[in-house]
Amino acid sequence: MTDLSGLSAREAVGEIARGKLSALEYATALLKRTQEIDGEIKAFIHFDPEHVLMQAERLDEQRLSGRPLGPLHGVPVAIKDIFDTADYPTENGWGAHAGRRPRRDAEAVRRLREAGAIIFGKTVTTEVAYFNPGATRNPHDLSRTPGGSSSGSAAAVAAGMVPLALGSQTNGSVIRPASFCGVVGVKPSHGTISRAGVLLLSKKLDHVGVFARGVDDAAMLLDVLAGHDPEDSDTRIHAARGFAATAAGEPPLPPKLAFVRTQRWDRADPSTQKAFEELATSLGDHVEEVELPDYFATAWDDHRAIMAPDMAHRFGAAVDASGEASSKQLHELIAQGRGYSAERYLGALGNVQRMRASLAGLFERYYAVLTPATTGPAPKGMPTGDPVFNSIWTMTGQPCVTLPLLSHDDMPVGVQLVGAFGDDARLLRTANWLTQHVAPKKRKKARR
Repeated sequence: MTDLSGLSAREAVGEIARGKLSALEYATALLKRTQEIDGEIKAFIHFDPEHVLMQAERLDEQRLSGRPLGPLHGVPVAIKDIFDTADYPTENGWGAHAGRRPRRDAEAVRRLREAGAIIFGKTVTTEVAYFNPGATRNPHDLSRTPGGSSSGSAAAVAAGMVPLALGSQTNGSVIRPASFCGVVGVKPSHGTISRAGVLLLSKKLDHVGVFARGVDDAAMLLDVLAGHDPEDSDTRIHAARGFAATAAGEPPLPPKLAFVRTQRWDRADPSTQKAFEELATSLGDHVEEVELPDYFATAWDDHRAIMAPDMAHRFGAAVDASGEASSKQLHELIAQGRGYSAERYLGALGNVQRMRASLAGLFERYYAVLTPATTGPAPKGMPTGDPVFNSIWTMTGQPCVTLPLLSHDDMPVGVQLVGAFGDDARLLRTANWLTQHVAPKKRKKARR
């Protein structure tokens, strides 16, 4: 255990529970790593080493007292800066919210604390989790974007600063940065994790998601976060989900995957098109190519017709009042959102229902959809990237996971699996199966 930053969350929990490692030792090692490299990567916007050490000391005292340990006891977790935290500022990447200090934790953060996690710091987000980029750089190549809007969370996990992080997705803000940074990203089914205390862009589209180095760690985190919350009416009452236990099991039958290019296949880089075609071929009888019905071609316009009016409704007055504290890009979005008619907005919601019904039939035949996570590797410069391969699945609420199984130009390219709504555990099991059947191509490691 000379390099504690290389431990998985599951390994760290086990070592701490057995007394082989203290929460303080683990936190100290990750703090050292963060202080050494985050000056270049800039994953964190709010970071207090002394506060991290105090949390770790309290958790070690709890273990020595013989009190029960939570499932994430002693594990540092990074929090996207749109989740309210009572002990850190939450500024939402927005000049208009500079210095904002919530009085209570978001529900997801509360559950992390209850599970024994250490809140390690707040990570950089794009402005109000939209497209205007923050300061974070890609750990594999500082000249490239880490994606958005959960840029800091993805980069922090990729660079070994933390084993786990929280993010959110309204379009592609978990799956895209996970792909660009070469980590596992999971956007669960809509309503799986409470959004209470999280900046809300669109109630119809917003999801809480997670970042990890492996599927098993992501599943362990989902077991802590998932569940009903009266403060988020889209969450549902369920028995324990058992994500981790299911993900670790063997599929009862050989998985069958649907290779879906979507009607925007031309937006993928030629290298990405070739890599996915080769991947589908290499999986043989496990994969069949499937075309989505023609009416899915409206999905991208429908997504915009929902998101822009919702954001105009939620932020319009505040953006107007903020003046230059808001970017030109955000002002333009608000103006566009106000231009949509009620007929177009409601029509888009109706189209979503039709697409959901079609996908429900698809998942009766296939374990998961196989499709790109992004158009290719992270582009040079600081654009947040194109969410074109995320919009359908976010809008319809399907669970998605991206796996760092491909690469191009020494940069990671994620393989996205999409599952049936509410069947997240089976999707994670299928993701583990795919990981075991596809050897990731070697590429340079993130900055160490």
